[in-house]
Amino acid sequence: MNAWEAILLGLVQGLTEFLPVSSSAHLRIVGELIGSADPGAAFTAITQIGTETAVIIYFRRDIATICSAWWRSLRGAHGNDWRARMGKHDHHAAMAWFIALGSIPIVVLGLAFQDAIEASLRNLYITALTLTVFALLLGFADRVGAKTRTLDELTPRQAVGFGLAQALALVPGVSRSGGTITAGLLMGFTREAAARYSFLLAIPAVLGSGFYQLAKSVTGEPVPGSPGFGATLIATLVAFVVGYLVIIAFLKIVSTFSYKPFVIYRLVLAAVVVVLLTVGVLQPLA
Repeated sequence: MNAWEAILLGLVQGLTEFLPVSSSAHLRIVGELIGSADPGAAFTAITQIGTETAVIIYFRRDIATICSAWWRSLRGAHGNDWRARMGKHDHHAAMAWFIALGSIPIVVLGLAFQDAIEASLRNLYITALTLTVFALLLGFADRVGAKTRTLDELTPRQAVGFGLAQALALVPGVSRSGGTITAGLLMGFTREAAARYSFLLAIPAVLGSGFYQLAKSVTGEPVPGSPGFGATLIATLVAFVVGYLVIIAFLKIVSTFSYKPFVIYRLVLAAVVVVLLTVGVLQPLA
């Protein structure tokens, strides 16, 4: 992978990570179309460090508030019983526990199905299918969801629901934000609340996966055909800059408009992928 290809893939990652269209699917498709083949799950995970850094900077005040509230509650600022220490009397402290609870499914499933995630589940026919199915689910959820709940009303059961939806994004084409936002809408949360929680929930999982893959790439044997360190670094930096701008725009869009354009885009992209597979421009597996 040369520098220009790395810049293009970083741009793709930054543009699509937070939109409900699946950044991993786009990297898989664009990577092959530009002649770099499938950049791989490791490349995808590492470049997501860039976009998650953008999330941390954008939500830095929210994160600081959540962390400080969690520490105060844990030390007994609101009472010494376990419920008080778990954030019963402080929504921000409870949010920290909800994010931790919601992160468990993707960690467990990611480790359990790591081989399939890095190989067979990157089949473009599966990607086209998940793009289609989860487009329809997102459209349905956006149409029937009550859109009345705020994050102040989040419960442990709903946190697990968000976490299970996020874990589905291990399969390219599902979309991490798309899955969690769909779950949030079906549980009655507003579009903005579902999107904001999707961003916060992704931080531990994405950074954990990214640094795990980064450590593997540094200490392990290089995978033949995988992008080099320099190309991966360039893509990650580009993804950070572009991702930060996308966060700002996306939160403004979802507070005003529906998700219908994203639903249509996913369906069109799935159809294009199937056509390109049929004529041989794309191959199902790298």
